[in-house]
Amino acid sequence: MVATQPVDFRRGINGLVALVASALAADPYCGDVFVFRPKRGDRLRLLFWDGSGMVLVSKWLESGRFTWPPIRGGSIRLTREEFALLVAGLDWTRVAKKHVKRPIRAA
Repeated sequence: MVATQPVDFRRGINGLVALVASALAADPYCGDVFVFRPKRGDRLRLLFWDGSGMVLVSKWLESGRFTWPPIRGGSIRLTREEFALLVAGLDWTRVAKKHVKRPIRAA
């Protein structure tokens, strides 16, 4: 789940857990990965529960910016593929699902 509003990165792990519960109305202990960004688009933070504790991961790009959803209230959900592209620093909005025709019968 990606928070679409920028977050003050001075917040620690407890502040982000509280933000997930209050602003995103989600359970921070559900196992989902929550993605946060600051006003600058070159950094991100991932927050998730691994079953034994809360994990906080930070990443920043040496050059360029992450491709973020438009700034608006709430959050959006990403597919695994979109999430992987976002974390890799690639433009996940340009990826389109390819529709494959299902075979009618086996030969």
